[in-house]
Amino acid sequence: MIESLADALFLVLQFERLIYLAAGVMLGLMLGILPGVGGVAGMALLLPFTFGMDPIAAFAFMLGLSSVAATSDTIPAVLFGVPGTQASQATVIDGHAMARKGEAGRALAAAYVSSVIGGLFGAFLLALTIPILRPVMLYIGSPELLACSIFGISMVAVLAGSSPLRGLGVAGFGILLSMIGSDPQGGDLRWTLGTTYLYDGLPLLPIALGLFALPELCDLAIRRVAIASKTRHEVREGMLRGAQDALRNWWLILRCSGIGAALGAMPGLGSSIIDWFAYGFAARNVKGARESFGTGDVRGVIAPESANNAATSGALVPTIAFGVPGSASMAILLGAFLIHGLQPGPAMLTTNLSITYSMVWSVAIANILGAGVCFAMSGQMAKIATLRYTLIMPMILSIVYLGAFQGNRDWGDLFALLAFGVLGWVMKSLRWPRPPLILGFVLGAIIERYLFISIARYSYEWLLRPAVLVLLLAAVVMVLRPFIGEIIERRRSGAQGLPFHAPTFHLTDIFTGLLVVAVGWMVFEAAGFSDKARLAPLSVGIATFAVLVLSLLNQVLRRPGRAAAVGVAGGAVRKEVHLDLVEDYQGLSVGTVVLRGSIFFGWMLAFMALMALIGLIPTVFLFIVAYMRLENREPWKLVLPIALGTTTFIYVVFDVFLTIPWPSTVLGTLVPALKSLPSI
Repeated sequence: MIESLADALFLVLQFERLIYLAAGVMLGLMLGILPGVGGVAGMALLLPFTFGMDPIAAFAFMLGLSSVAATSDTIPAVLFGVPGTQASQATVIDGHAMARKGEAGRALAAAYVSSVIGGLFGAFLLALTIPILRPVMLYIGSPELLACSIFGISMVAVLAGSSPLRGLGVAGFGILLSMIGSDPQGGDLRWTLGTTYLYDGLPLLPIALGLFALPELCDLAIRRVAIASKTRHEVREGMLRGAQDALRNWWLILRCSGIGAALGAMPGLGSSIIDWFAYGFAARNVKGARESFGTGDVRGVIAPESANNAATSGALVPTIAFGVPGSASMAILLGAFLIHGLQPGPAMLTTNLSITYSMVWSVAIANILGAGVCFAMSGQMAKIATLRYTLIMPMILSIVYLGAFQGNRDWGDLFALLAFGVLGWVMKSLRWPRPPLILGFVLGAIIERYLFISIARYSYEWLLRPAVLVLLLAAVVMVLRPFIGEIIERRRSGAQGLPFHAPTFHLTDIFTGLLVVAVGWMVFEAAGFSDKARLAPLSVGIATFAVLVLSLLNQVLRRPGRAAAVGVAGGAVRKEVHLDLVEDYQGLSVGTVVLRGSIFFGWMLAFMALMALIGLIPTVFLFIVAYMRLENREPWKLVLPIALGTTTFIYVVFDVFLTIPWPSTVLGTLVPALKSLPSI
């Protein structure tokens, strides 16, 4: 093994191969910043360029890109609250909160150091497990993957403060949303509302951007100030402090890296859930996390960033050993295997072991290069958070629209973005946790598939498998722990039973009631599906309906105080934990907040209307000019360069290189000759 590792390192360090690896790293860093693009699209673009390369150079080129896309995606997540890729959704929670405190440099530096350590540790685990991975992978079946998914949801869902029922309710709602479209077993249509757009289900990108990006941008537009009015520390000092934070929490990094590598090795559990698993693990096990996570705790950045970089190494395990891609990007890498005449399986662990270990070295070196480049840029990047909102808002919104459009490349993507943007803002304003919803949506298809396979193959005996029992028992403990803790605290204080009060009604109760109605309608509709099509929807729907009804009764009859604290025995105070940012509108009245929020979403509607008329690329230019001039009378010497630069960038990346199939426009229909122009 040692000899093979040394030989592989010598092969990778040859000058030409290092150049290809560095080129892949730079492309990955650039694509990671763009919402909706990420490593999968980049690897698909690179695949044709590897035809003339030798296998080691080709894999270094592609792994260099995929390994670091989850490093640079931290930049938009921290600075703007916009997840650059699906792997940075959890980073938004504490990373953006730190940026708003003036600690963007600290958050970015902590993320990069965590990423490189996590990536290196993941590569180390990959090197160690390659000789012994076959029996482990063969033991894991559909029941274990199903139980793991349920455990992951419980771990994140119960982080909804003193109301874990809310987290479970929205997680179940997210699972139901993932089942919209054609039933994977029989092809029955479920909850499509008669629209062809929903036949293939809702895509993840517009939902993720709507739930996490738009609420933060809306709040920025409401406050009408920079993301951070000033930097709390000097940028260089903040970066040094962030690096120290990461090194100080090395044990957390190693544990979360192990989680990322292990989950990455499970086919179907992609990077879009690994960061949530790591975040949930840290929030439950790190000292003081229950009080500080969600408000700008650097450990809330360290945990997901170390996990998602280790996931690439984990995803290589089933790809190399069995030819089963551990993620979407690994599916493209598997195509490169076949192109270069390599067959995944025992040969990769014997005859071609040097090529296998060259991949390990490629991942390790790519993480070092990527983190180094990002660390060097962090000082300047952190200063972006102090710019006026009118200088950055229109550019970010334009990129968000393009990212959402990558879902199904359909007009429905933009309507979904808008709908979930409103939903996300309402949930954030009413203190409903958004992470369980997106995690439930991501895991929904996995849960349905493995539930169907487990019952079809094992009947209900799969519930008795040892690993399944352990994971399900842990999930139950997670859910009941807050409830049991409350009973214990009340007994210690001498109180008996649970406190019930006269019914009180707040705005959040209306939202809960609407969720109850929506889930109730979905359950009623599901009852009419065929047997195969209704198994998972009815199972999840009935449980979700019951949880939401209990949550509503809990809110009305046992409502905690509006402050984020609940009194307990002896006058002590236990702070209520929220996975969402604590919003401060700086004394603005409710009417002003609602008016400015409506204006923000009005700008989005105007963007969509103009896009339907003249196409997206011309719309970007006009939208940036109009927003900057009308919102804050920005000078033309700033407006025109920003508008021209952003439009040119979008044209080159999305029209020239990615060749996006733009939707038809009114102008193109009326004047067919104009269809030759970009996006018209």
